[in-house]
Amino acid sequence: MKLFDVYPLYDVEPVAADDCIVIDKNGTEYLDLYGGHGVISIGHSHPHYIKRLKDQMDKISFYSNAVQNSLQSELAIKLGHMSGYNSYQLFLCNSGAEANENALKLASFYTNKSRVIAFDNGFHGRTSAAVAATNNLKINAPLNKQQHVTFLPLNNLELVKEELEKGDVCAVIIEPIQGVGGLDQGTTDFFKGLESLCKDNKVVLILDEVQSGYGRSGKFFAHQHHGITPDIISIAKGMGNGFPIGGIMIAPHIKPWYGMLGTTFGGNHLSCAAALAVLEVIETENLIDNAALTGAYFISQATSLPGIKQVKGKGLMLGVEFDFEVGELRKKLIYKEHIFTGGAMNKKLLRILPPLTAGKKEIDQFINSLKTVLELEKEVNEL
Repeated sequence: MKLFDVYPLYDVEPVAADDCIVIDKNGTEYLDLYGGHGVISIGHSHPHYIKRLKDQMDKISFYSNAVQNSLQSELAIKLGHMSGYNSYQLFLCNSGAEANENALKLASFYTNKSRVIAFDNGFHGRTSAAVAATNNLKINAPLNKQQHVTFLPLNNLELVKEELEKGDVCAVIIEPIQGVGGLDQGTTDFFKGLESLCKDNKVVLILDEVQSGYGRSGKFFAHQHHGITPDIISIAKGMGNGFPIGGIMIAPHIKPWYGMLGTTFGGNHLSCAAALAVLEVIETENLIDNAALTGAYFISQATSLPGIKQVKGKGLMLGVEFDFEVGELRKKLIYKEHIFTGGAMNKKLLRILPPLTAGKKEIDQFINSLKTVLELEKEVNEL
């Protein structure tokens, strides 16, 4: 049997990692400014994280949700305290796509309606309803296209109002900062207006914080930059620092009933241990403040480089937009400078999603390497 060939792969195989560094099978070190799609939040191989997981494995790794698991309650309390959502309810699952799938399903149960409002260039996952709410026809199969989803541009409240007043919408789902779509975001006025329109029309407002949450934006959640309170918040990626875990945080007015949602692996003992370790490290090492400070330093250093149009995003969820497509630039950064970065639907944008432990040293290394690559590119073009 061979692997199903759906990933275009770079010719690099990491076999070890420490903090912001990954090491390939040849012993070459790479600066990780992508964190495996923004998953690595507290750095690779953090000792507290490893100890938490090893200690848990010595006890019990898994049992189903048919029995008590006090780690789930411990995680819910810690997450509520650190995020400022103590009164919310937590449902645990395995991934960001599954989190958004359950968020949309819950909104449909709550409203007894089915249409969803999503936004241009939004990405919410690859499961059935989540991918239907993802603005990319290439990854939507005919099965997914049965869902009722309307895509609207960001920052146009009038269009949102027109759609919500039709009375058939169960949910509005939106990323506070778009990830795959290219780091675009709504204004504060737009988010506040969206919250108000959803309340007026009894529509569930879902904030997809799968990538932007857990301190990455310089606040625990990126929507907190806008002073809004959604009905459901979806979480994953940085939540487990590489261990598969996701979840939704649900406002108290949405009431559960037995069997409403379910999962086999979600909230297992190991995943909860991983998630608790992440929160503990974020808190003790002040990583949210570090993300804000390091992000500001990155922007101050990157904006003056040649060929850069703008730097988008907040904290350590950043996009560097050039006046040319960056596919070849990413390859040169990997193979010549040994730096991982990410791409986006916007082919002129580099995504920067390092561990929240990254600091001035890592940013300086990237800026110097980027200067080198850009200067070499300029010399080649002038020949």
